[in-house]
Amino acid sequence: MSSQNVEIQGRVKSNTDIENIHVINKTAQVFTITNKAGHFSITAKEHDTLVFSSVQHQSKEIIITKDIILDKAIFVTLVEQINELDEVLVGKVLTGDLMSDIKNTEGNPPINFYDVGIPGYKGKPATQSERRLHEAGEFKPQMLLGLLGGGLPLNPILNGISGRTKMLKNRVELETREELMQSIKARLSKDFFASNPLDEDLKTDFFYFCADDENFIKHCKNQNDFKILNFLRMKYRQYLENTNQTKN
Repeated sequence: MSSQNVEIQGRVKSNTDIENIHVINKTAQVFTITNKAGHFSITAKEHDTLVFSSVQHQSKEIIITKDIILDKAIFVTLVEQINELDEVLVGKVLTGDLMSDIKNTEGNPPINFYDVGIPGYKGKPATQSERRLHEAGEFKPQMLLGLLGGGLPLNPILNGISGRTKMLKNRVELETREELMQSIKARLSKDFFASNPLDEDLKTDFFYFCADDENFIKHCKNQNDFKILNFLRMKYRQYLENTNQTKN
């Protein structure tokens, strides 16, 4: 039994969040993630190495023993990752003497939207391409009704005819793909390549290969790590096939 793969039920314990912790069988090259309660299920055999990794915790490796195989269960305690920063003194030291501190304070207080009584947008700033697309407008058939009232908007029509709107849409999509790809690469590449090895000089090319997929945004934007890793695994197999065909 120890030489065969068995399904192991596990649980992770920690003083911080235990959901979406990456559990990787580095030996068998399979992976999963924990649920809200810290539970997970993964296949393994004796002497396999499990790696537990997340942003909030210190990475931990466990060698599968014969007892774990027999029990088909494992309990893991992770230590919270604490990043200590050196103490930094910003600005002037206040003495406690009000008049003295006022005299030594320089600069004007910042003005926000509420100070001047106007609404303000506090979301993510639009990129240059997104602003240009917004300014170009998009032609809609109902705009032709403006002919009856003499208020026909020209910009959306002219930009639609010239192809500028389509060009700007393509540019916005490319920027969205690039930003999403870089985010996934920075967050998941270490854990992904731990169970899916690839030469260092091919790793960036692999992520661009993933981003070129027409379903990349659908499968990776606003999705949990498990779904993203499954998509990457599927593209990984395609990438290896293409690489082998090129070599041959």
